Amino acid sequence: MEKKLIECVPNFSEGRDMGIIKQITDVIESVEGVKLLDVDPGKDTNRTVVTFVGSPEAVSEAAFRSVKKAAEIIDMSKHHGAHPRMGATDVCPFIPVSGITMEETVEVAHKVAERVGRELAIPVYCYENAASKPERRNLANCRSGEYEGLRKKLSDTAWKPDYGPSEFNERSGASAIGARDFLVAFNVNLNTTSTRRANAIAYDVREKGRPARDGDPLTGKFLRDEKGEKIMIPGSLKSVKAIGWYIEEYGKAQISMNLTDIFVTPVHIAFDEVCHKADARGVRVTGSELVGLIPLKSLIDAGRYFLAKQQRSSGVSDAELIRIAIISMGLNDIYPFKPEEKIIEFVMAEKNKHKLIEMNLKEFMDETASDSPAPGGGSVSAYMGALGVSLGTMVANLSSHKRGWDDRWKEFSDWAEKGKVIQNSLLQLVDEDAIAFNRIMDAFSLPKKSEEDKRLREIAVQEATKNATLVPLKVMETAFSGFELISEMIEKGNPNSVSDAGVGALALRSCIRGAFLNVKTNASGIHDKDFVNSVIGRGEDLEFKAVAAEELILKNINVNIRNK
Repeated sequence: MEKKLIECVPNFSEGRDMGIIKQITDVIESVEGVKLLDVDPGKDTNRTVVTFVGSPEAVSEAAFRSVKKAAEIIDMSKHHGAHPRMGATDVCPFIPVSGITMEETVEVAHKVAERVGRELAIPVYCYENAASKPERRNLANCRSGEYEGLRKKLSDTAWKPDYGPSEFNERSGASAIGARDFLVAFNVNLNTTSTRRANAIAYDVREKGRPARDGDPLTGKFLRDEKGEKIMIPGSLKSVKAIGWYIEEYGKAQISMNLTDIFVTPVHIAFDEVCHKADARGVRVTGSELVGLIPLKSLIDAGRYFLAKQQRSSGVSDAELIRIAIISMGLNDIYPFKPEEKIIEFVMAEKNKHKLIEMNLKEFMDETASDSPAPGGGSVSAYMGALGVSLGTMVANLSSHKRGWDDRWKEFSDWAEKGKVIQNSLLQLVDEDAIAFNRIMDAFSLPKKSEEDKRLREIAVQEATKNATLVPLKVMETAFSGFELISEMIEKGNPNSVSDAGVGALALRSCIRGAFLNVKTNASGIHDKDFVNSVIGRGEDLEFKAVAAEELILKNINVNIRNK
């Protein structure tokens, strides 16, 4: 299951006193499960932008603590700066990164906003996707009048805060808390030093486009509407802001873009469109530059996109998809692109030598053979299943590249993608099975001095044992879904690889039968007979179907081999 990650980028009205800024970032870092990614203070704006990421629960708590600390140590009645602002914590947007929807992110924003209003007595306006009214989507509207006009604004019933009192908080001002899409700062490098040409390309692609002119597109008079506003010719990319500039340090011009909604215009689409528009103007793209961090999915999708353009299978490892994305968009053009430093999920990941899936083959074997009870048969079963599906995925990838089958590459690429999803799920279950066993051991280690202790210990043991029964059942269900891939590859895939697919079927059968042994063993210690009957019934059905599927697959393989 994809881990839920959410980003928060609060802006605090202090950019000069590093002692104050550090007090705020210290409370953010005090929350377990949160990683501080960036602190960007500005002296002229007297404002600091902080970026941190983590689970929704951890980020929510860190955001609240930071707002509370800012309210304690920043006095807005004494604040002056070049940037518009209305509060000690001026804005606090939440951004979905992975495993979480925008709707869920909006819920996070409202929960934090409600708590800020209730516990800190700070007026809060919800903006962007969290807005309660259409006119409050735009941050500029929520912040209109700034701090100096806040007292009057709060007296207007039309601007009653979404949360908190309608009273002027002289020290803290008001805050805007919202939910928005992930913004990617992405620059495309050109083989020119001309800012003018770079700007022309930027106007071609940015959503706003360029002003319409009467006659000559460069010197003609601007065309205006009935209100006197310039008439704009829209660019080709939605949710994109762009400008052209020359970077002396690089010795080349760039198209500097903000992709404000990467679901509407992903990085790979923006890159390709700039290449197209640049080529039309006689300019070449030499590469690109990613400023800040990016979600893993963005580069995975980019890798798939560029492989599809080559009519090659995208059912390969994430590492390979990332490599394809890097070389296709020239992300190494200016400086080395390091995925571990630029991809949010990789920055958040903590290497854990105790995780089975981070071991090499020999380490996993040695750990299994040791006197530790975990990993045991459950983890090994899950790994056998992962290897079995991997063989089916391999046949799909080989088939997509088979000479003479060029028109079938997409068919096999889709199957390889399905296989990759199944094998990755089984790989995660390798660790989940070991974790489930350890939770049972932890439950048994709980104190049992009093009758209440014994009661609570028994409840914990039963719950942990139920979970340890459901994990291998999940292994069975996940592995069984791999038979469809194996069967398809034996029937339609590269005939030279049917034996590989057959070994995959044998591994899946062994995985499912092995996992069922774990289901039955763990279920024997559960008092809830309805639960036991349910999981055993589901397990028996899956085992029966798996044996039948394997027998049919082996029969078909033997027929194929004899007919060669």
